Amino acid sequence: MLVDEQASSASLKDQLKQRDQSLRKVEQEMDSLSFRNQQLAKRVELLQEELAASEAKGKKGKQGLQTQSVFDEDLQKKIQENERLHIQFYEADEQHRRQEAQLKARLDELEKDSEQHQAVVDGLTTKYMETIERLQSDKARLEVKAQTLEREAKECRMRTEEWYVLLFYSLRMAESTSMVAECIKVICRVAALNVPPHNRRHQLKARDVAGQAVGFVQDLVAALLNFHSYTEQRVHIYPLDSSIEPVSPLNQKFSQYLHENAAYVRPLEDSLQQLHQSITEDTVTVLETVGKLRNFAENFSSYTHFLQKILPYQLKSLEEECETPLCTTALAVKNQELQSDMKRVTSMFEKLQNYINLLALPSVQQDAMPQSSTSAVFTQLAACLHSLHDAIKEMSKHYNQKATLEQELPTVTQKLRTTTECLLGSLGSLTNSTGKPRPQSVPYREALSNRRILTSSTESREGLTQQVQQSQEKIARLEQEKEHWLLEAQLGKVRLEKENQRIADLEAQLAAALGGSPTAHTALKIFSSQSMGVLLFSLVESREQLIKTHYMARVGELTTQLQISDSKAVHFHSECRALAKRLAIAEKSRETLSEEVKLANQNITRLQDELATTKRSYEDQLSMMSDHLCSMNETLSKQREEIDTLKLGSKVQL
Repeated sequence: MLVDEQASSASLKDQLKQRDQSLRKVEQEMDSLSFRNQQLAKRVELLQEELAASEAKGKKGKQGLQTQSVFDEDLQKKIQENERLHIQFYEADEQHRRQEAQLKARLDELEKDSEQHQAVVDGLTTKYMETIERLQSDKARLEVKAQTLEREAKECRMRTEEWYVLLFYSLRMAESTSMVAECIKVICRVAALNVPPHNRRHQLKARDVAGQAVGFVQDLVAALLNFHSYTEQRVHIYPLDSSIEPVSPLNQKFSQYLHENAAYVRPLEDSLQQLHQSITEDTVTVLETVGKLRNFAENFSSYTHFLQKILPYQLKSLEEECETPLCTTALAVKNQELQSDMKRVTSMFEKLQNYINLLALPSVQQDAMPQSSTSAVFTQLAACLHSLHDAIKEMSKHYNQKATLEQELPTVTQKLRTTTECLLGSLGSLTNSTGKPRPQSVPYREALSNRRILTSSTESREGLTQQVQQSQEKIARLEQEKEHWLLEAQLGKVRLEKENQRIADLEAQLAAALGGSPTAHTALKIFSSQSMGVLLFSLVESREQLIKTHYMARVGELTTQLQISDSKAVHFHSECRALAKRLAIAEKSRETLSEEVKLANQNITRLQDELATTKRSYEDQLSMMSDHLCSMNETLSKQREEIDTLKLGSKVQL
């Protein structure tokens, strides 16, 4: 309805403008006719004067009669033409007045309709603005409610997962308990006298190997974290910059999965660290007794599943890069090579997962793998690690070549260059962590001597390590005692100064009261001894109270700081939410102002067109008036020539 009213109002305005233009044109024609009528009236008067002058002279003759008849005929024609022009002028004036009255009435009617339409438009605008404000407030309230529900749903999911994990472990615990209860009787009867062999050197060597594995895995975990994080940053930058335009849904999902990489990568380091801590001198380390290896295998399996989950998104993301307009043929070839490299790396991790699961299987099932197959599994594991190193090295080489080609593109930004350099650095670290250099070989006799020296130094090192730990514990305990007694000394010093000041004041008062007599000195000594006793008693009595007061004040101060921090956090959170709402409102107002600017530009264009049309019509009217004046001047000049000719003829007759 509002659009129809606006369209009808615009059409009525256009009709009004056309009527104004036609009215101005008629007025111009009326002005030109009035001007011509005045000229003809002057000419008639002039001819009448000449006719009167010629009649006053009383000229006679045939030639005079002929001239008079010519003048009479000419005068009669001019009079008729003047009457006809007067009639036309009167009719045109009447028609102009009628049209003017009709147009004024139509204009008043249109103005009333326009006012009514404007009132309707204002009412609808106010109504729509109120509706928009109410909807905006409802939207903000619903967003807050949705965030709250989403947070509650997330907490419920976390609690559900925790309950599922607890249920799973409780079932596992029940099964393990039943199995242990069944096997304990047999083990107690059969293996009551079996003493497991214990080799301290074997334990130290196993702990050393586990420590080296922890170091290697720490480097690998750091490299993988950097690689996944920089890959996530690159997805937000290339091929589409997320700060300018939104990325594709595929890359958004890929970025979401990459953001969860720490939950799969960090447990590798933690589980292997626990495995290293479980290997001590007092335990027997074999595949059947290393239960922590199973945790590492499970974490490695979860990371392998994570790689399998993100592999299709990696491949599709590279395909999207190939579909961009600026992607060259060489860059597309490198993307295809990277796709094959990523598939190969994922398959290598799957093979590693299988071998690690085989090594962890004896800790769950005693006879799952024969001991003769252990060396073969370790050999295959080493070969798989070498293949993984080669695959990552090949992927790093192809990524370097791809980065070189991308540097030549005209749309490469500094942010993309920095992210690509960091990604290449993480690939280099990943290559180095998967391909550790092999130690140089040494002669056999030297190796034996080094082994003896290493064994003795290891034993002495263990003893020295224990001594160092004991010394460090003793130093820490002494430091605590030192701080305690320093605090006690400061408190005692403060109390002593207060009591000395008090004793000095009391001695001065006592000396002034006794006036310097010998009994005064005796009383002073007695009072001093009593004051020392009171001082010692007050020190013993107020010691604990001062310490308690100090710590209570410290606790109160820390509690106040904590409350201030909490209140600041709540305040900052509310400010952030308010700023977010203000930003949304500002965005909406910006869009509204943009629409208003577009409408204003359209109005300006329309007014410029109207101005050009009006200017062109005025120029046409001026040219028409100038042509009319020229024709009138020519007519006047011809009439003057005729009059001059007639005058000359009359003079010749005289």
